[in-house]
Amino acid sequence: MVRAVERAAEIGADAMQVFSDNPTAWRRRSSLPAELPAFRRRLAELGIGPLAIHASYLVNLAGPDDELWDRSLAVLAHELRTAESYGARLVNVHIGSHRGRGAAFGIDRVGEGVARVIEAVGDLAGWAGEAADGPRLVLENSAGGGFGLGATVEELALVLAAIDSHGVPRERIGLCLDTAHLWGAGYRIDESAGLDTLLAAVDEQIGLDRVAMVHLNDSRAEPGSFSDRHQHIGAGRIGEAGLRAVVCHPALAGATCYLETPGMDEGYDAINLARVRDLIEGRALAALPEKDLEMRGSRARTPPSGGED
Repeated sequence: MVRAVERAAEIGADAMQVFSDNPTAWRRRSSLPAELPAFRRRLAELGIGPLAIHASYLVNLAGPDDELWDRSLAVLAHELRTAESYGARLVNVHIGSHRGRGAAFGIDRVGEGVARVIEAVGDLAGWAGEAADGPRLVLENSAGGGFGLGATVEELALVLAAIDSHGVPRERIGLCLDTAHLWGAGYRIDESAGLDTLLAAVDEQIGLDRVAMVHLNDSRAEPGSFSDRHQHIGAGRIGEAGLRAVVCHPALAGATCYLETPGMDEGYDAINLARVRDLIEGRALAALPEKDLEMRGSRARTPPSGGED
């Protein structure tokens, strides 16, 4: 864990997203990692944050199966408690799939489920008293495949409204916009006008203050294909101009960007992060080797739950 922080600093990252446990298993650790104090200390020393925890891929807040729904709520509550121990400010989770029961069913299910999770964890550190900076639950938009909820701004607004209706404090629930998912859902963010239209809709229907995270990914998929296929920065269909507009857009200045691009194990995080810096500075991106454009890194797979990565 400590070495992961140091690797992040070495490649110039100033924020991190981690899994607190196996993302494809229900079982959670019974105790915190022994390295955790040193991990937190190194994050502070190197000025890396905010730390985000990505919840298990198995969590499905919208599903009709009561047993799996209860397990999902329990795992998500565990992730939030773990985030408190890690000093993580954000817990990112996929909204899930209604499995053919209909969007209205799924939205109601998410509203009730999130309310139960927040009630179960109570006032974690940072939420007690007048404080309002504890671990924030952040719901991620969907590319729309497999009956996934939250592929459109309208549907995300309905999900958040359902949660609000159960009395969950607004500041405890945020939104993560994944650029590859937006593209798969049909939002033409490869064009500045398309991004402006999207963010205007988010502002009007949800509020830009609720956008806490951006998963910054290019995509190999066709726009509107409901497909989630991450690609290196500027080497996919969204492209250089689209991703530059995302990272430089003033409406997203309050959101932290996290890479979920392929090739982590092949050293591509350093390359993709350098490409993001080039976008910010207005520099043209170099072409990548053809052999690496079909790379399937550990963060590019489709999770077993049928959701998006």
